[in-house]
Amino acid sequence: MSERPERLAVLKTYKLFVGGKFPRSESGRVYEVTDSKGRLLANAPLASRKDARDAVGAARKAFGGWSGATAYNRGQVLYRVAEMLEGRREQFTAEVAAGSGISRSKAAAEVDAAVDRWVWYAGWSDKIAQVAGGANPVAGPFFNLSTPEPTGVVAVLAPQDSALLGLVSVVAPAIVTGNTVVVAANEKAPLPALSLAEVLATSDVPGGVVNVLSGRTAELGAPLAAHQDVNAIDLAGADAELAKELQIAAADNLKRVVRPRTERWTADPGTDRMLAFLETKTVWHPTGSLGASGSAY
Repeated sequence: MSERPERLAVLKTYKLFVGGKFPRSESGRVYEVTDSKGRLLANAPLASRKDARDAVGAARKAFGGWSGATAYNRGQVLYRVAEMLEGRREQFTAEVAAGSGISRSKAAAEVDAAVDRWVWYAGWSDKIAQVAGGANPVAGPFFNLSTPEPTGVVAVLAPQDSALLGLVSVVAPAIVTGNTVVVAANEKAPLPALSLAEVLATSDVPGGVVNVLSGRTAELGAPLAAHQDVNAIDLAGADAELAKELQIAAADNLKRVVRPRTERWTADPGTDRMLAFLETKTVWHPTGSLGASGSAY
C-alpha cells in the first residue's frame, strides 16, 4: 500500500475589509507579518491613502442606516458578533499567540475576554442614553429633553499592545452608539483584525459599518486625521510623536480626538469611549394646557 503523498500547505490570503467586501490594496502592495522569532506568518495587505479614502466613503454611506437602527437592534448585532467569534475561538487563539508572542493559554484568555467585551457593549446599547441624556428642569411650561446622538464616521488607530482585545475595546464602543468606523489595524500583528473582519462579514453587521485596513499606522493615520468627512479619531495606537501630528491635522475640521493613554485592556472599560463619540441634542417642547382651568401636564 503506497504512502499518502504529502499535501502542499494551503496558505491563507488576508485582505482588507471595506464596505462589506474584501478587496486587495489598490496599490497591490503587501508586507510580511512575522512571529516573535521572525518566522513568516503571512503577507498582509499594505493599505494606501486611496484605500483609506475608500474606507471613509464606505463608512459615510453606511452611517445613515446604522445610526437610524434602534439601540436594541444594534445590541443584537453586537451579540451576534460575540457568538461568531466564540465559534472561531481556536483560530483566533492561534493567531493571537503567534502574532503577539504569548503562550496559547494567555492567547485563549485574551480571545475569551474579547468575546465577553462584545457581549458587555451589546448590553449597553439601549442603556447608554440613560447615562448621556435625560429630562432637564427648566423655568416655564416646557419639556426640555437631552438625547445622545452618534458623532459620525470615527477613525480608529488600533492599539499596538493588544492585537484583539484592545482592538475590540476601541471598535465596539464606537459602533454600539451608532457611529461607523475605519480601523487601522495593529501594524505588527494585523492578522486578528483581518480575521475579525471575516467574523463581522458573517454576522449581521451591515457593510461599511466597520472597515479594516492593515499597513503602516503613520501612513494610514495621516489621511484619516486630515479627511474632512471623518468626524472623530481615536489615537489609541499612535505613539506620542505621531499623536501630536495627527491632533494638529484633526483640528482642521474640528474632529473629536481621543488621545492615547496608558490602558489596561483587561480592566472594566467603563463608559468613557462610548461617551467620547456621542453628541447631545437638546429639544424644547411646550407642555400645553388641558381644559379651561389652565392645568398643564
